[in-house]
Amino acid sequence: MTTITVDEMKARIGTETVSDWVEVTQAMIDTFADATGDHQFIHVDPAAAAQTPFGGTIAHGFLTLSLMPLLASKVPDAPRLAGVKMGVNYGGNKVRFLTPVRSGSRIRGHFKLIEFDEKRPGQFQQTNEFTVEIEGQPKPAMIAEWISQIFV
Repeated sequence: MTTITVDEMKARIGTETVSDWVEVTQAMIDTFADATGDHQFIHVDPAAAAQTPFGGTIAHGFLTLSLMPLLASKVPDAPRLAGVKMGVNYGGNKVRFLTPVRSGSRIRGHFKLIEFDEKRPGQFQQTNEFTVEIEGQPKPAMIAEWISQIFV
């Protein structure tokens, strides 16, 4: 992993990184349904979901959003800010679920750094445009503008 300075991170504003592909399995969807209590049939009942316009089960939108850290971890040679003690989610400015992610689909994350500011000494706020691409689909699954706090 490459570490970079604050100035180098600021110079990356506008750049995009792309993760490797990740398969969204039915087991992932079922586990998420158990964790959240959202057992709507379009997520967990393949026979019933096959009768819908989706043609099969689909991932929860919030599952797609929650895969952000996994996808970020799969960006080859992603630069990281030197000296980071921790990072925390701060929230989102927007999240839109555009195309359902069918069970068995492969997705990948696109991360575009759009802001990086020091809020206090040793505390930085980073905003990324996060887009989830579905292999073979013309429209993304999701687009989000996500804010993180980074402590050095």
